[in-house]
Order: sequence, then structure tokens, then C-alpha cells
Amino acid sequence: MQGTREIKRRIKSVQNTKQITKAMKMVAAAKLRRAQERAEASRPYSDKMKEVITSIASRAEDVEHPLLEVRNVKKTGYLVIGSDRGLAGGYNANLLRKAVQTIKERHQSSDEYVVFSIGRKARDFFKKREYPLIGEIIGISDSPTFADIKEIAKTAVNMYAEGIFDELYLVYNEFISAIQQTPIEKKLLPLVATEEETQDVRTQIDFEPSAEEVLNVLLPRYAETLIYNALLEAKASEHSARMTAMGSATDNAEEMIGVLTLTYNRARQASITQEISEIVAGANAL
Repeated sequence: MQGTREIKRRIKSVQNTKQITKAMKMVAAAKLRRAQERAEASRPYSDKMKEVITSIASRAEDVEHPLLEVRNVKKTGYLVIGSDRGLAGGYNANLLRKAVQTIKERHQSSDEYVVFSIGRKARDFFKKREYPLIGEIIGISDSPTFADIKEIAKTAVNMYAEGIFDELYLVYNEFISAIQQTPIEKKLLPLVATEEETQDVRTQIDFEPSAEEVLNVLLPRYAETLIYNALLEAKASEHSARMTAMGSATDNAEEMIGVLTLTYNRARQASITQEISEIVAGANAL
């Protein structure tokens, strides 16, 4: 049986770890509230832009734009949104598994796709495995702004418009609740409104100087906004995953402290019993 001194050291070590994980859980919970508010606040803007674009598409069928053009798919782009830091449970592992599974099911060769990555974990994963990584960004803050991802979003949208690839997908963790995040793959380009969305447009909008010129300005901005919204969802998911992981780590530390305390008490009791036996044996010898 371990000595009581060694067991006390282990208990102290686990208690210190518990304090750290408990603090990290509280920090993640505070960041989650802010991230969730930002994600929810961004939706009305993108919804209104979508309504305007759908209105133009439904009323002006002859309007053409590269971002609306459905082409024969020869190459596909994937924009994968991970995190810069770990200690978030299966947040990155599940996301990257989803991305790899999608790519393997859809493509036979690395010539058929390209990858953009956001976050150090995704960047390192794709670089290490020699995926065709053509764009990356790391060091995103916990409260990201549009300026943080504007460059990579603009690059991805422009490359699609120029025909470098023929469709663009977003792969990220969708925030569902504080205890649930789901890795999803969402088609970003080409921007195609569903029949249901087209029929649901009720607002009559007048466009100046023309619908086509308004579309030329709005479409790239809308695509970039969708990327930013996905980043906000991903950040909320990251904080909720970290909060859950640190909560589980704290619970495990408490359980381990209980087991170690029980072991310590047994070891101490055995030591006392042995000392009493030695005293009694010494007294009998006298």
C-alpha cells in the first residue's frame, strides 16, 4: 500500500488541478454567454440580406452573377473552422473527422479539392497530413470581429467567382445548446435560394440604381457574412464544449480526491494498528 505521505501529495496535486479546471469552466461559461449573444445578434442582418437577394432572384430571372452560377463541379473548396486552443473535449476531433469523412466520400484525388482553415488546430491537422491547404488564419480572438476573417472570406469568395473551384462548403460546429454542438457541412456557394424561400418573400422592395447593381454589391458581402456567422456559431460551440469538458474534469477530480482520501485513511489506520501491535508486543516482552 502507498505511504501516507505520497497519498497526501497526490491529493494535493489533484486538488490543485480541480481548482484550475473549475476556474476554466467558469471562464468558458462567461465567454459562452457573450458568444451566444453575438451569434444571435448577427442573424437578423444576414436574414434581411437573404430576403433582399431572394427578392431580386425571384423578380429578375435574367440577372446573372458568378456567385449564382451553377457550374459542372471539377474542384471543390472547403472552409473548415476549428479552434486555436485545445481542452475542449471532442470539439476539434469531431469537426476534423467530419471534414475528412466528407472529403474521402466525395473525392478520389487531392486535385479535386482545396482547403481553407480557420484556427491553429485545423491548420496543423491539414498541414501535417499534406492536404491541399491554400488559405489559413490563426489567432482569432474569443470575441471575433468581421475584420478578423474578412481577408480569408474575401479570398474564398473571389476564387469561386474566378472559377478556381466550382462550389464552396463550410465545415464547422453548429451551436445547438450549451451541452450540444454538432459538426455540420453547409454549402455556401453557389448561392441558390430554395423554392420555399423564393415563395416566402412577401416584401416588395424597389432597387436603385438597378437590381443587378445592388446584387453585385450584396452577393459577395452576403457570402462573407455567412462565413462570419459560421465563425460566431463555432466560437459559441467552442466555449460550450470547453465548459462541458472542464466541468467533467472537475467532477472527475472530485471523485479521485474521494478515492485517494479513502485510501489515505485506510493506510493511516493500518499504520496506527501496526504501531499499537508493536507497543503491545513490547509490553508483553517486558
